[in-house]
Amino acid sequence: MFSKKNTKRLLPIQSLVGADMVLKGDLSFQGGLRIDGEVIGNVTADENAQSLLVISETGKVRGSVRVGHVVVSGLIEGPIQVNQLLELHPSANVSGDVRYRALEMHPGAVVHGTLHHEGEEVMPGKLALASSN
Repeated sequence: MFSKKNTKRLLPIQSLVGADMVLKGDLSFQGGLRIDGEVIGNVTADENAQSLLVISETGKVRGSVRVGHVVVSGLIEGPIQVNQLLELHPSANVSGDVRYRALEMHPGAVVHGTLHHEGEEVMPGKLALASSN
């Protein structure tokens, strides 16, 4: 009766950058990706599909991130563009400007940069005053 259901539906993780791995170069993916190691380059998800990026406490990204849903427990050095939800866990450390639609930031998470909320775009010509008839 008083239980709180978790409404987040996470995509399955299909790809992994392992803890001992350093990847140099840009990385693009579809679906779910977990980074336990280090990526030196930009991380981008397919814009036409749902995407999830999980950066663990040992994970590092040194470059830009452009993904639908991002969960950060590690380090990002670079700008972030998140089209859905950005989750910053207590050990998250972000250096760079952040653009997001929805943000969940836990105590202890650090952002060195500017946070920019990007809401739903207003369609031109769709707003009008109601008729007084």
